[in-house]
Amino acid sequence: MLASRASRSFAQRAGLRNVGCALAVAALAAGCASVSGPPPAQAPAAPLPRNVEPPPPKVNLSGFPLPYRQGYADGCASVSGAERKDAARFSADPNYRTGWQDGVALCRKK
Repeated sequence: MLASRASRSFAQRAGLRNVGCALAVAALAAGCASVSGPPPAQAPAAPLPRNVEPPPPKVNLSGFPLPYRQGYADGCASVSGAERKDAARFSADPNYRTGWQDGVALCRKK
């Protein structure tokens, strides 16, 4: 009788262990599952208007003219998303052009 109790107890423990393992695997699999589809379409970002102060960058640009700071902001934003550039200002305004090029170069390094 002792042998049958011991084997029954072992069988019950083994069954509970298997059930516990199955639940753990199911929980892990459910945690890894994700509902994903195609990424949302990004609208082309518009460059900053000429009279708008850009958001402060992580570098100190306080001594630079506004067109440079705007170009820097547009260039830096172009690295992480759609290109944001005012083509007319880029070709005509050297401050905007230099700021845009610096923004792309410095933000790409991060």
